[in-house]
Amino acid sequence: MNSPRVLCLGEILYDFLANQPGVPLEQVTSWTPYPGGAPANVACALTRLGTPSGFIGCVGQDQAGDALVSLLVETGVEITGVQRHSTAPTRGVYVVRSLTGDRTFAGFGNYPTTDFADAFLDPDQIPISLFELADFMVLGTLELAYPDSRAAVLRALRLCDRYYTKVFLDINWRPVFWTDPKLASGIIQDILAYADFVKCSDDEAKLLFGTTDAAVIAHRLGSVEGVLVTAGEKGCTYCIGDHTGEVPAFSIDVEDTTGAGDSFVAGFLHQLVQQGIQALEDPVTVHQIVTYASAVGALTTMRSGAIAAQPTAAEVEAFLQRKHQPS
Repeated sequence: MNSPRVLCLGEILYDFLANQPGVPLEQVTSWTPYPGGAPANVACALTRLGTPSGFIGCVGQDQAGDALVSLLVETGVEITGVQRHSTAPTRGVYVVRSLTGDRTFAGFGNYPTTDFADAFLDPDQIPISLFELADFMVLGTLELAYPDSRAAVLRALRLCDRYYTKVFLDINWRPVFWTDPKLASGIIQDILAYADFVKCSDDEAKLLFGTTDAAVIAHRLGSVEGVLVTAGEKGCTYCIGDHTGEVPAFSIDVEDTTGAGDSFVAGFLHQLVQQGIQALEDPVTVHQIVTYASAVGALTTMRSGAIAAQPTAAEVEAFLQRKHQPS
C-alpha cells in the first residue's frame, strides 16, 4: 500500500438514519445503519478519488467495530492507526431527516456520549511513522470533548509540527457530543492556533467568529493559509492566501446531505495533493480546486449514506463536464 498522503484523526461510527423523513424522533419506527464519522468519511472519500489516506481512531472490540475496520480495509484506507478498546462499544449516533434531506443528530441510544470507544483514543499508541510522509492531517472537533481523545489530538498536532504535516481543521460543531457544550468554544479556539486550513459551515462561522466572511476569519486567525465557509445550497466562499472568491452550489436533486461536507474536504485535499500546495498561488487554480471540492460534496448528496455515496474521480470529472457545458 502507498504511504498515506493524508491522515484523518477522529471518530468512525454508525449513523442510524431514520427511515421516516420529516417526523420527530419519537415517531421514527425504524432506522438504517450507515458507516460514518467525519474523519473516516474523509479518509474513504480520498481513497475513492485516488489519494492514499490513513485513519487514526478507536473502535470497540465488537461486531460494529469489526465491520467498520473491514470497511476501511476494503476501501483501501491505511489502518495502522486504528485502536481497539476492550470494553467500550463502537459509537452509534441516531439521525433524523427532514423532507428535504437535511439531518439532525438525535443522540446515542442507551449510552452517554462519554462511554464510546472513540473517546478513549490512546495518545501513546498513535504511530509516529504515519506522520513522516504525510502531507496533511484532517481533524474535527468532536474528539476534543473527551479527555483521552483530546490528549491524542494534541499529540498528533505536535507530530504534525515535527514532521511539517499541514493541519486541516473541519470545525464540525456537534453539541450532542459534549457533556457541557459551553466548554467547547474555548477548547476549539485553542486548537485553531494549530490549523493551516479551516473549514466551517456558515452557522459554525457565526458561532465561533461572529461573521461568515472567510477573509475576516482568515485575518483574525492570522497564520492560516486558507479558510473555507460552506453554506449548503447557497454554495461556498473562501479566502486562500490572497485570493477570495465564491463558488455557487450545483443544482442537483438532494437525497441525503450526510457526509457532504466531508466529501468537500476530501475533494479539496485530493486536488492539493495532486497539484501541490504551490497551486494555491494562482487565483484561477484556487477557484477550480474549490469548485472540484464542491462537486465531490454535491455528488455525495445524491445518494443515501456518507461513505456509500462517495464518487470516484471519474464521476467527478464527468459531472463537472456536464455542468460546465453551455446549454
